[in-house]
Amino acid sequence: MIFRHEYADGVWVDLEQPSENDIRQIAEEFSIGEHIERELLYPTPVPLVMSGDGMSLLVLHFPTHGTNNDETKSQEVDFVVGRNFIITVRYEVVVSLHHLKKLLEAQDIVAERAPITTDILLEVLFSHLYASVRDHTNHAADNLARVENEMFNGHERTTVRSISNISREFLHVEASLATQEEALLHFLSVLTQDEFFGSSFAIRAQRIKAEHSNVARRVKTHRAVATELRETNIALLEARQNQIMKILAVLTVIAELLIVTFSALLVFDI
Repeated sequence: MIFRHEYADGVWVDLEQPSENDIRQIAEEFSIGEHIERELLYPTPVPLVMSGDGMSLLVLHFPTHGTNNDETKSQEVDFVVGRNFIITVRYEVVVSLHHLKKLLEAQDIVAERAPITTDILLEVLFSHLYASVRDHTNHAADNLARVENEMFNGHERTTVRSISNISREFLHVEASLATQEEALLHFLSVLTQDEFFGSSFAIRAQRIKAEHSNVARRVKTHRAVATELRETNIALLEARQNQIMKILAVLTVIAELLIVTFSALLVFDI
């Protein structure tokens, strides 16, 4: 599926689950070199930056909800950016970009709308993508708060697995953001060159970096909280087990006394 949004000085083309013909058609239209075109044809397992012929390719993977509530998976988004165009390629539905397309379609209906340029739209794209990661993180944090309440309400046996799953979810998101960083910084530095947007893009680049950093810090904080809760959960379990062992010890002594007493009574009867 190919979506187009034209603005003042260019166009955003979004390809969702494209065929090879779709990729080749867009590559021909925008004079995309073979080295970049090859990367768009199939998913790329790691972040990547590639530049040439007045355009730059960035491949990133964004964490999102998996099939189950406590699962995290990665969704690849490829960006090809030139002075007057943005091309995004994705191999499945990316909800944040889908919502952005709907917003832009709604704006097209309005007669008077704010002017938009390629560098502005690129910042908006990243803002929506990182907002989605932030929402995903907040959802996991809400689940962690719910599990914390259950843990302190005497359900520490059942919360062990829940805390572990949520902690793993934070770890996956943190790792995904960490692997993005180097490629993202390189890509943004390329776009500040004169053949792209020039030094005026530096402020937007800083804001995009800040979006990434803020989400990464939030995830790190929540993962630290999850680690503390896991240790607290273990301590509560150990305390409960110690309490049970004390009760069992008392019951054992009582049982032994009863056996001795019963045996004595039998001897006396004889």
